[in-house]
Amino acid sequence: MPNWQALDVDIESPAQEAVEYALMEAGALGTETNTNQDGLLRIVAYFESIPDRERIRNELVDALRIYSLPSSSVRDINVREVVDRDWLEEWKKSWQPVQVGRFIIAPPWAKVDQAVNQLVIRIEPGMAFGTGTHETTRLCLAAIEKYDEGGSFLDVGTGTGILAIAAAKLFPSSTIEACDTDADAVAIATENAKANDVGESINFRVGSVDDSSASADVVIANLTADVILPMLATLVRLTCRRLILSGILDTQINLIRSGLLALGLNNFEITQDGEWVCFVV
Repeated sequence: MPNWQALDVDIESPAQEAVEYALMEAGALGTETNTNQDGLLRIVAYFESIPDRERIRNELVDALRIYSLPSSSVRDINVREVVDRDWLEEWKKSWQPVQVGRFIIAPPWAKVDQAVNQLVIRIEPGMAFGTGTHETTRLCLAAIEKYDEGGSFLDVGTGTGILAIAAAKLFPSSTIEACDTDADAVAIATENAKANDVGESINFRVGSVDDSSASADVVIANLTADVILPMLATLVRLTCRRLILSGILDTQINLIRSGLLALGLNNFEITQDGEWVCFVV
């Protein structure tokens, strides 16, 4: 039986979501959370080999910044070796399907009792922002179901491809393009689309958008506020009908609102799930 590496990260409780996200981004195969003897939360992340400390540090810094949390939220980090692989099966059991309207997001191994009008999307658990469990993903899926009427669809920063896949499932005849600046993300999204039988329906590419990009009826950008703001004018110009923006914390609502107002846009809807919000323009 192979040895595995466990990374124990002791944190203050408000940082749980940010740290779990960072560890999955750093290559963890799975995480579990409990309380240590000091009353702090301990997130245990499992790796196939000794994790890259520098990569973990960088991912933690980025995640804490995105969530507007101080670096002191992470108290201690330790690596240890584990032999037993049973944790992996237990971790798989903890991943239950997530339903958002007509969409059911499920890992490949989960059994799903699908109703006639429901659409199942199979995504391998990994990056928290793209598996259906994160609030921003749920907000975007709800907006897609409510506002997408078919036609053309552009997913900027596609990640795992889940939103483009949802659009393809909803309207198989739509023209769908999805881009991401991360080549690895595009490769994963492409495989996810194939696994969901919509590989031929979505044009994935490495890169971003500019004023020369093709416009679309629905444009969606589930990124972060600091990434959205510099490209907001471009996103607006590319949108023919609805622009969906998420990855935005409730403390950043005024930043995005001010950006939209500066572009002459005051007709938008804001929905919220936890501390995350979604703008539909």
